Amino acid sequence: MNQLGSDGRSNRRFDFVTFMRESQRLRLATLVRLRWLCVAGQTIACVFVAWVLWWPYPIAPCFALIGVSLALNLYLASRYSGSYRLSSKAALAVLTFDIVQPAGLLMLTGGIQNPFTVFLIAPAVIASATQPPVTVAAITGFAVAATTLLATLHMPLPWPQPGGLVLPSSYIGGLWFAVVATLVFATVYIYRVAAEARTLADALSATELVLQREQHLSALDGLAAAAAHELGTPLSTIALVAKEMQRAIPKGQPMSDDVTLLVEQSERCRLILRRLSSLSSSSESHLAKLTVMALIEEVADPHRNFGVQLDVEVVESVGGEPVSARNAAVISGVGNIVENAVDFAESSVVIRAGWNQTSVWIDVLDDGPGFPVAVLDRIGEPYMARRDARDQRSGGGLGLGLFIAVTLLQRSGATVKIENRPKKGAIASIVWSRAAYASDLPGHQNT
Repeated sequence: MNQLGSDGRSNRRFDFVTFMRESQRLRLATLVRLRWLCVAGQTIACVFVAWVLWWPYPIAPCFALIGVSLALNLYLASRYSGSYRLSSKAALAVLTFDIVQPAGLLMLTGGIQNPFTVFLIAPAVIASATQPPVTVAAITGFAVAATTLLATLHMPLPWPQPGGLVLPSSYIGGLWFAVVATLVFATVYIYRVAAEARTLADALSATELVLQREQHLSALDGLAAAAAHELGTPLSTIALVAKEMQRAIPKGQPMSDDVTLLVEQSERCRLILRRLSSLSSSSESHLAKLTVMALIEEVADPHRNFGVQLDVEVVESVGGEPVSARNAAVISGVGNIVENAVDFAESSVVIRAGWNQTSVWIDVLDDGPGFPVAVLDRIGEPYMARRDARDQRSGGGLGLGLFIAVTLLQRSGATVKIENRPKKGAIASIVWSRAAYASDLPGHQNT
């Protein structure tokens, strides 16, 4: 496989932490818009209770708290652009305010007895959908503390009769438990769902980048051939002119040595371009088509000479050897599986291939420790590491290798099955139908 450096395995590792971090950065404009809705709703509720129902409550302090929220929104909207994304600490501060402000209003208007207490859940829900675990835990804990405080310390609930509404303490305790239980359940549930969605989205983005890189590297051969073709004509002209100058200038003249050097260097350039052209011509069919064994040799070659014996075997060959169009996704997918096997093998890896009239398959066997039982059911999921990332041989990766391999191979029409061998090691089986393996060739022909 084409590589950018001498170490094939290390150059195929990518850092995708940026994707995960970016997916957990909340846009400030989102919170600003939501707070405008809160300001409007709080204002309407206060006006309705004060001047439509005419129920007594501390109107001025309530409107003062609404004014603070309004002022904060105006400041944030004028200070930052709409596309600004908050860090975890900034999101924690903004969402904490979104708990403190409504908690203050509720404390002035009946505490936990006020039905609008449920709005304390909203900041925790927003945090659980967008923020890392530490921020989610902090916001949830603060919301629980605010709910507990409102259950014990508050002014009377606005009510038309003198003395207000007095609820039994047992009922207030039930309200507290209901709000807290709903808060914790909603936070955990939404965090898990959002985390899985982010994980899948991040891993798919990583897969697309890997495929794009492989396709770019595959295109370099064609670029070299095109460069050799385009440079051939002007270089021939330069060489011709240089030779004419060499014949025109007698030996011993000051410019004679310079012209001779120019002729030699132009001839050297022609040899380099000739090698590029001959390489492209000789490998043109190879670049367009790839047999099963050529595919295996291409993905196996970068992993030889790393202290692990790597053997290739053909266990069945019925009919002509299948040929497919050169596919960067297939090369990268099989390469990731071979790389994983070499990383964890103790002494040897065996790649077995076979084909018949209906199917094509490749098995990759290693003699390593195999997969933990708990991991077997999750093979192919993103961020699933085969062993502890602290293992030096695993390279501390993110567990994306197998996910990328399985995803790319499934897109090519293959079925991938990975399991432990009976005694020791693991086996990865990749199976295509013969038609699917050659589906990218014109006419779907096998040779």
